[in-house]
Amino acid sequence: MQPILITGGQGFVGRHLVQAMLQKKMNFIATARNFPDNSISPFEYLDFCDKYSLGLFFKKHQPKAIIHCGAMSKADDCERKKEQALQVNVNAVKDLLHYAEKSQAHFIFLSTDFVFDGTAHSQEETATPNPVNFYGYTKLLAEHLVKNYPCKASIVRTILVYGNSLGGRQNLVSLTQQKLLNAEVFRVVDDQLRNPTFVGDLVNAILTILEKEATGIFHICGSEMMSPWQMALQTAGFLHLDKNLIQPISSLLLAEPAARPKLSGFSIEKAKHILGYQPTSFIEGLKLSFPTPSSSI
Repeated sequence: MQPILITGGQGFVGRHLVQAMLQKKMNFIATARNFPDNSISPFEYLDFCDKYSLGLFFKKHQPKAIIHCGAMSKADDCERKKEQALQVNVNAVKDLLHYAEKSQAHFIFLSTDFVFDGTAHSQEETATPNPVNFYGYTKLLAEHLVKNYPCKASIVRTILVYGNSLGGRQNLVSLTQQKLLNAEVFRVVDDQLRNPTFVGDLVNAILTILEKEATGIFHICGSEMMSPWQMALQTAGFLHLDKNLIQPISSLLLAEPAARPKLSGFSIEKAKHILGYQPTSFIEGLKLSFPTPSSSI
């Protein structure tokens, strides 16, 4: 039986996909460049930027679907290392699509709200992208490649994903917990607005796309608009940690190399209609991220 390929299996979303697919007893192979110790899931080493290795992998496994989570996803790193960002986020996607076509695989591409400029909320899938940083630009270039893929293809755009880190890369809520438990001041941007996305919702949407063989672009996010600072405050309150350690800061004072959209929100009506998508509220997402208020993520 042909497996499902997950790239970036050791990343934040990738780890949650692996966990969900194990629970569903699905036939899949998760890949990563950092091979996990004592993994109970079918993991294989794969550098998807190595075209030769990709060819060998696809010849061996002939996956029926690819969920491409792997990326250079830190916007500031992409701004500093543009050549590397193009290689990882664009050229590697082109190679993946080349081999995916040979096995007629369904290609599911994880994208971002950073393809937009942040001048409007409730953006629909048909809205015209206009990235304000190089990360968003590379993801938009990759989206164009995926749109021209002749087999089944899906693009999943999402916003500020949060949840249990499962021992991997930190996200805003897990970082808030870590900082406050260590009694560290945490400066968080308060002049950007987002629809934060619970990672379990994103994973469920991806698996529904896979099951329904749904194609096209889908916007997946939460229904509440808030700033990262508000997210951190709510997380601290839920965990009964010191809110006074959380200090608001403007994006201008933070002076990050990559610009961020000021306003980033999606319309999720298409996902609701086609996928039956129902977003988890932020407070419920916190409850699922921290099964007990003192739990570590």
